[in-house]
Amino acid sequence: MTIDITPKDVLVAVDVQYDFLPGGSLAVAGGDEIVPLLNRLAPRFANVVLTQDWHPKDHISFASQHAGKAPFQTIELPYGTQVLWPDHCVWQTRGAEISADLDIPHAQLIIRKGYNRAIDSYSGFQEADRETLTGLAGYLNERDVDRLYIAGLATDFCVAWTAIDAAAAGFDVAVIEDASRAIDADGSLARAWADMEEAGVARIRSADILG
Repeated sequence: MTIDITPKDVLVAVDVQYDFLPGGSLAVAGGDEIVPLLNRLAPRFANVVLTQDWHPKDHISFASQHAGKAPFQTIELPYGTQVLWPDHCVWQTRGAEISADLDIPHAQLIIRKGYNRAIDSYSGFQEADRETLTGLAGYLNERDVDRLYIAGLATDFCVAWTAIDAAAAGFDVAVIEDASRAIDADGSLARAWADMEEAGVARIRSADILG
């Protein structure tokens, strides 16, 4: 049965940026494949929010900032375990730009995250210290929305964290599986789906909306 999208539903498109697309410094396999699908989904929604990874060049999550460390190794920071990444989505670089192929002119809000040098931020709702809020929940509450449909890059990191935090903030949440792609490092995708299920996040496909 096709899901009836209402004017109170919101599509959240996560981090569709050049550094996460093929050729980018932290490319997600098949990341470009979701762009045409998002372009088909977006017109069904009156409300669309985009998130954008936005790091200073010396961000603490970059392996280049830690002597002797390589990308995808981990370190301990005051807020917990941190995966170290290749330099990516550095502000004012092309890699940080949202793909020009993403055709969602009616998107009302872009939430930038990860701009605090000392704290990483996967979620569109709060940074990795689990204390610093982005303001997205407040914005959505003021808009009096009903349900969030989340898709983008990458399923097992920024999409999952955004979905789980959305559920914790009291929203009804669904992740559009085929409109997302994962990094899937060391079982991270399976863990992310398990965590989302535990949080009450629904798992749907684009055909459930598009018919």
